[in-house]
Amino acid sequence: MTITELINKSDKTAFSFEILPPLKGNNVEKVYNIIDKLIEFDPQYINITTHHSEYLDQQMPDGTVKRVNIRKRPGSVAIAASIQHKYNVTAVPHMICKGFSQEETEYALIDLNFLHVQNLLLLRGDTKRLAPEQIYPNRNEYATDLQLQVNNFNEGIAADGSLFEKNATPFSYGMACYPEVHEDAVSAESDIFYMKQKADNGAEYFVTQMFFDNQKYFSFVEKCREAGITQPIIPGVKPIVLMSQLEVLPRIFRSSIPEELSVELRKCKTDDGAKEVGIEWGIKQSKELIEYGVPSIHFYSLLATESVRRIAKEIY
Repeated sequence: MTITELINKSDKTAFSFEILPPLKGNNVEKVYNIIDKLIEFDPQYINITTHHSEYLDQQMPDGTVKRVNIRKRPGSVAIAASIQHKYNVTAVPHMICKGFSQEETEYALIDLNFLHVQNLLLLRGDTKRLAPEQIYPNRNEYATDLQLQVNNFNEGIAADGSLFEKNATPFSYGMACYPEVHEDAVSAESDIFYMKQKADNGAEYFVTQMFFDNQKYFSFVEKCREAGITQPIIPGVKPIVLMSQLEVLPRIFRSSIPEELSVELRKCKTDDGAKEVGIEWGIKQSKELIEYGVPSIHFYSLLATESVRRIAKEIY
């Protein structure tokens, strides 16, 4: 089933969350441990992030320094298939533009099709750590370029333009959106203009960047509807677990933190205190979103599995 079908069949606000592949050298049990803590809340789907490789300077035994290409978190495709097999829950691997050539993307699509993983989240990806060697001439520059490649693949058109027999079940996908405007957008209106393009070209739903002020989400949804975007817009909720996130999250993700939440976080003397504040805010935020009628809530669970569990316990 597609994500929109899963959401529509749910008799309550759907629950989903995001996990990272384990670091290279660790086993998949770390992923299973996270899922085991949240599976009781009946997730309709589980997202798996994808990470490009990085070029690092590595000291060799003889004392020389060698530039090496390392992918710290491989395995997104395999983990997606493993989750579906072990838990019978739909897995949604992320597909990103940055750090991947169109050929690498195509190989991933072929593997996912073989493994019956048919749902994707299409993203541009982080551009800040790309080495010159990773800026491939045959790359997808933007998420809309990646969307075109997936659309072509669904129609039996390969990255090199050759034709193949299209798959019986096409890939279904969602894309990202930004209630507080994408960092590279020239304006909020421009951001929604490109979001409408994604909607018109086949995005079945959208997942927001994390936000902490529900009014910004409500206003954003209203503007999207006025622009003719009818697809579900799934709010992304991130429980705060560290005192430092009061400054780090707005800087990295451009997600403003309401003064009411800021005041409580500034009172905290320890990360444990910040975690409790984050849980209380997450419960309040989620209840308000459910009252508003959101189709689903997507939780960003990095470093916050226990917080997500406690929030879900209160609202599901």
